[in-house]
Amino acid sequence: MPRLLSLVLMLTLFAPVAQARKGRSRSIPVYTRSGEPNVQAQSAAVVDLSTGEMLYAKHADEVRPIASISKLMAALVVTSRKLDLDGTTQITESDKQLALRGARSRLLVGMTFTNRDLIHAMLIASDNRAVPALGRAVGLNTQELVAAMNAKAVELGLTHTHFGDPTGLDPRNTSTAHDLVGLLRAAMKVPLILEITEKAHYVVHPVGHPSWSIEYNNTDLIARGTRYDVLTGKTGYTDLALYCLAIAVKMVVGPADRPVAMVFLGAVGKMTRFGDFSRVAQWLIERKLGKRAGL
Repeated sequence: MPRLLSLVLMLTLFAPVAQARKGRSRSIPVYTRSGEPNVQAQSAAVVDLSTGEMLYAKHADEVRPIASISKLMAALVVTSRKLDLDGTTQITESDKQLALRGARSRLLVGMTFTNRDLIHAMLIASDNRAVPALGRAVGLNTQELVAAMNAKAVELGLTHTHFGDPTGLDPRNTSTAHDLVGLLRAAMKVPLILEITEKAHYVVHPVGHPSWSIEYNNTDLIARGTRYDVLTGKTGYTDLALYCLAIAVKMVVGPADRPVAMVFLGAVGKMTRFGDFSRVAQWLIERKLGKRAGL
């Protein structure tokens, strides 16, 4: 009897894991029965940036944690303060402490990097240590950087957006899918952010060590591909926020290109947010924008 009870207990414990694996392996249809894109994220917004029309919404005004999408706002702040890209900044112990809850960093304490390399590390690889370092590069300590990010949100009219830290690790970093479309609009006005976020790869070299290299791949798989013309974007993940993606792309529909913003928050599974993007893109071309272009 004890062995039987033990077996039942094991099956009970592992059933959710097996079910999750089974769920991940099944194919998700592009469309729902009503003909809408089959978005799996808990919140989403899709906007035609050329007209401002909301093309698709799913709980778009629900306030949710946004994880490392926060770094887009940090980039807006440091670039607006005339960041010296050729200047250098050293990684400190305080940078390490701020980033402790996040993914492993390869920007080691005591190493010095150009600010150009640091902003690439922040936006392409979502390196948390780079964020407070860039704040210092423009004369802001961590608290001042957060205050500037919140002030920028107010300036942009992002009424449901708030930051508790500059990296996105803090669960108080919250926004809505609708608000984040506005953040993407603002990011698109900064050539440096556009240039960086559309890159698939980047190599960082510590100052004084030209033979040392740190190779980064963009966390945004859409930017690493060649199918879509990515204008800007940022991924995010924490245990609370789950998997997130904010991205603006140029959709080739008929005779005209259309800039479209897509935001997906709270997706379960690392690849789901990219699957949501692909399903929405197919829907836009085949059913929404395609009809207008006479396709």
